[in-house]
Amino acid sequence: MAFTRDPDGTHRYRATCTWSGSTGLGYDGFVRAHRVEAPPAATALELSNDPSLRGDASLLDPEQLVLAAAASCQLLSFLAIAARARVDVTDYRDDAEATMSHDEGPARIAAIVLRPHITVAPGPSVPRVERLVELAHKECYIANSLATPVAVEPVVTFM
Repeated sequence: MAFTRDPDGTHRYRATCTWSGSTGLGYDGFVRAHRVEAPPAATALELSNDPSLRGDASLLDPEQLVLAAAASCQLLSFLAIAARARVDVTDYRDDAEATMSHDEGPARIAAIVLRPHITVAPGPSVPRVERLVELAHKECYIANSLATPVAVEPVVTFM
């Protein structure tokens, strides 16, 4: 189980983030690569900073993980709702995008736009599938947890 359940039903998730090196050479001299583990998952993530902050572009960065979490949660919420509604989804691809704002206040992800391209077997109408997307968005734990607005712009096609 990826979480522990408290007696009151609260789910608690844990992760361990590790780094070692030296910041003794100043801002330009330290390595940003680090590791995140979240047992019992066997896969650890090797992460870094955004390349504009001297990170390794070949590794994921925290901002990409926020976007990926929002897209993944929307996908899983939608598939669950579609399955319960007996809508046969055969393909789902989200070309998601996050924008970072440095204009006012602290730097932050200012907006997330999810653009799922959803293929379904013939049967339901496009408005019905779009309604299921909307319901999934309202149930998405990650979107509900973020202060950043998350918009969903689905494109629905049929097999």
